[in-house]
Amino acid sequence: MPTDDDADRLRALEAKLAEKRPADKHHMEEHYSQAQLAWRMVIELVAGLGIGFGIGYGFDYLLGTEPWLMVVFTLLGFAAGVKTMIASAQEVQGRLDAMSALKEPGAGAPKDED
Repeated sequence: MPTDDDADRLRALEAKLAEKRPADKHHMEEHYSQAQLAWRMVIELVAGLGIGFGIGYGFDYLLGTEPWLMVVFTLLGFAAGVKTMIASAQEVQGRLDAMSALKEPGAGAPKDED
């Protein structure tokens, strides 16, 4: 049967654990290394090319228009991959801008207007 002494010891242990635990991080504070970003962009570009090639090859096979649709859809896949890469770069830049704005001293303080 627990005693008051056990309850005090448990509270003291929970307080020590709370001090040692890292604070919850907001998803904006996640660290993205340059290598992770580069791999993400490469995968997006290759996926766009692969999907465009596959669709073009499939249509060429079905319609007998080899290799014209494959070329067209591969170029469209390349364009889609580049567009996705640009969107990813803008997303990461937005995160970096938000993080730097949070770190600036007085970022949340209201400005005096005369």
